[in-house]
Amino acid sequence: MPPSRHHAQHHSDPIHVPLEVIRLGRQLTAQPDLPSMFQLLARESAKLMGAESASVLLLDPERSELWSQVSVDGEVIRFDCRLGIAGAALSSGQLINVTDARHDDRFYTAIDAKTRKQTRTLLAVPLRASTGTIFGVLEVINKQRGAFTRSDEAIAQTLADHVAYPLESARLVQHLRQHQRAIEEENASLRREVTERFSTQNLIGNSLRMQNIIRLIDQVRDSSVDVLITGENGTGKELIAKAIHFNSPRAQQPFVPLNCAALPETLLETELFGIEEKIATDVKARKGKFEQAQGGTLFLDEIGDLGFPAQAKILRALQERVIDRVGGQKPIPVDVRVIAATNKDLEAAIQAQTFRMDLYYRLNVVRIQTPALREIPEDIPLLANYFLSKYCREFGKEEKKFSAGALRSLQYYSWPGNIRQLENEIKRLVVMLRRTIITADDVDAHIRTMAVPTPADPQPSGWSLPQAVSELEQKMIREALLVCHNNQVQTAKRLGLSRQGLIKKMKRYGICGS
Repeated sequence: MPPSRHHAQHHSDPIHVPLEVIRLGRQLTAQPDLPSMFQLLARESAKLMGAESASVLLLDPERSELWSQVSVDGEVIRFDCRLGIAGAALSSGQLINVTDARHDDRFYTAIDAKTRKQTRTLLAVPLRASTGTIFGVLEVINKQRGAFTRSDEAIAQTLADHVAYPLESARLVQHLRQHQRAIEEENASLRREVTERFSTQNLIGNSLRMQNIIRLIDQVRDSSVDVLITGENGTGKELIAKAIHFNSPRAQQPFVPLNCAALPETLLETELFGIEEKIATDVKARKGKFEQAQGGTLFLDEIGDLGFPAQAKILRALQERVIDRVGGQKPIPVDVRVIAATNKDLEAAIQAQTFRMDLYYRLNVVRIQTPALREIPEDIPLLANYFLSKYCREFGKEEKKFSAGALRSLQYYSWPGNIRQLENEIKRLVVMLRRTIITADDVDAHIRTMAVPTPADPQPSGWSLPQAVSELEQKMIREALLVCHNNQVQTAKRLGLSRQGLIKKMKRYGICGS
């Protein structure tokens, strides 16, 4: 049991105490931040109560801890919210007056060790929010003369009641600021991660076709010109669109994709341009993709599947940079870069009168043609090794490697599903195999059966012998680097060169070794 309470006359005139408390409450609201409020309250509470010191302990509900904002040697005091006199006041919701801390079983001696003080007497008063929830404890420590009296208890309770509101308000403001700061930091981190992920340095491929695409991205990214990306399904058209956006001045603004083939014609206009409120029963105003992409990039995938009415409206938006919501009465200006993509032959569609010529030329300011995987077989080993490393990491699998035979099987297959099909095959191999070396026999039987070596590239007419030799050397070096996982010693050995000889040729041809 805690020791009995001792009564003593308070040093201040009781008539003036409420005024002092009110004055302190006003002073608290004028403080710039929570630490300043705590320091003021601790100092003035001790003075008001005739005590050696005072402190405010706040509840951290996520960690179930009480903590003091006033630090000791630069460290904030934290402890389990069930411990100590403060913990007892918090759980009971009652004021506690301790007349002899050394003989009170509830007293938490570790706090004295941290503060280098010796607690003799103590008042602990719960701090209640306007909702009635207890969010902290006010402690007044060591009455200068005797023990804390019933009069002191009344003053302390009045004090706690008056300061709880400004403290709770400041605590909520600080919590909101911390939450906002955490969101901003997380957003900045995600933006950095996305920018790094879609950097042109992460576009896999050493073939001339891929290097030309990377050069095109570097040339167009800083402008706002519209871009048309054409190529078969699964060749990475959206990845290239994201590389343009996230390496451009618009990178901090939205990248908004829309698959034009996935929506019926009746919904496309609403999806693209939005709708006004009350155009129909229970309809609420909603922004379309153009407005959602304001300041950023709108990626229109499968634009070749659009019908004529939607084509006409997109053409107007591109020409005039304004859109009309469905049911809207006034045009809405938009600042949007449009990147369109299709797997269709739009020139043939123009001849067949299923695609507008003026929209085609409006989109086709810069055109990027993504190669089918069968057209860049020299990049297949590099892509395969990239996906292998990625999925071993993601699935928590031991690092694996391809045998030369497995890489040949992958390289000689035509891949009708392109990069997406290759990625799925590598994912299957990672999941199904326990061995660290993937052999040709592990590759899907259909792929092995259909893997036929492609004939050597024909020599372009007009090439001189030195030009042909140069092209062949570059191709052999790139392929050997891919097979040898960019290990220059192994690559040189495979090609019958010294390492220095290999490095000289790589520099001459501008071949990157990573």
